[in-house]
Amino acid sequence: MGQDYFTSDLHIGHDKPFLYEKRGYANIEDHDTAIIKIWNDIITPDDTVYILGDLCMSGNEYEWNRVYKVLNGHKKFVHGNHDTDNKILKYINEYNMEDLGYGYMYKVSKKRQLLLTHYPTMVANHEENKFFYNLSGHTHSTDMYENIQHCVFNVAWDAHHQPVSIEQIIKYIEKYRERFYKGE
Repeated sequence: MGQDYFTSDLHIGHDKPFLYEKRGYANIEDHDTAIIKIWNDIITPDDTVYILGDLCMSGNEYEWNRVYKVLNGHKKFVHGNHDTDNKILKYINEYNMEDLGYGYMYKVSKKRQLLLTHYPTMVANHEENKFFYNLSGHTHSTDMYENIQHCVFNVAWDAHHQPVSIEQIIKYIEKYRERFYKGE
């Protein structure tokens, strides 16, 4: 059984310099090729990846097949602002992705829950004995925490440059919570 990973805002085929240059690539082909390599170096065929919106910007059939058919793992997705009805149908019917709608509750344990959305959503639960966080993307921020006070953790490609495992996310959150309760 594999691990669970999270990411968002891959923007495959989004041929705009403001996107791929900001991520350190000369062109969209280099950008997309790097994402495939990084993804497949981390994700095994048994892993599950929760993609929190904005997978692909291209309507080019070749581009979709070149990228999505080679990405390892089971893929589940939450709708983003660039995920049209046609793209969603393609994800489900041609790429066997599981559709989680506009939001999904991921339970780590009875006292640890994560709300998966594309858009950052304030949840603000600071009870010491449990936590409830939002994992999201959308903003293209390079910060891991979109909003620390309101428990919003950014899993976007821009912040991590790779899919992030549930174990990594829990470590990040626990580190923050420890500092929060010490009053730092």
